[in-house]
Amino acid sequence: MSYKVVIAEDFRMIREIFENTVKRSGDYKLAASFPTALQAVKYIEKNDTDLVLMDVLFPGSMNGLDASEMIKIAKPDVKIIVVTSMPELSYEKRAKETGVEGFWQKEIQEQSIQEIMDRVMSGEIVYPSEQVEVPIGNTMSTDFTDKETEVLKELVTGASNKEIAENLSMAQSTVKMHITNMLQKSGYRSRLELALMARHYGIAISDRD
Repeated sequence: MSYKVVIAEDFRMIREIFENTVKRSGDYKLAASFPTALQAVKYIEKNDTDLVLMDVLFPGSMNGLDASEMIKIAKPDVKIIVVTSMPELSYEKRAKETGVEGFWQKEIQEQSIQEIMDRVMSGEIVYPSEQVEVPIGNTMSTDFTDKETEVLKELVTGASNKEIAENLSMAQSTVKMHITNMLQKSGYRSRLELALMARHYGIAISDRD
């Protein structure tokens, strides 16, 4: 039996690597490969699919986590492996909440994508053993709390404290406290510098990006 695989990856070189991995294996068959998540969703809605390799960020298109959620609602038996090079702190959490079976960090590669595919198709849930840590100023990305990370994801959009408070349903004083704490941890002098560096390193990426 060959498992039918759909690939959604905007970077052509990586997409071709995934395609070749699938083609070289006798256990998998390349059903379709797309540069956007939306194309993959539309294909899966109409065609039998066993496994999806799904990137997260697609410029100008639906992101891979939203696409994964749509696939799981429409066809919950389809297994998904999310692949990303971004250390964004919320991606793994969102993937787990959505029911995604596998998560593969392109930059770390604790195991090959082939190994992750085999384990997922055998019924395992496979995520990195440790969260990616990225230096940001004087601290590490994992030193930010969940609430601080939520505020940071809003901050990188250029939102004001009032807008962040409204979006996250918290008091403006609480927003200010979280930003102050992150500035103290990182050693950055301003909220703008904090936001720019967080976005540059891929630590905080807004859901609206």
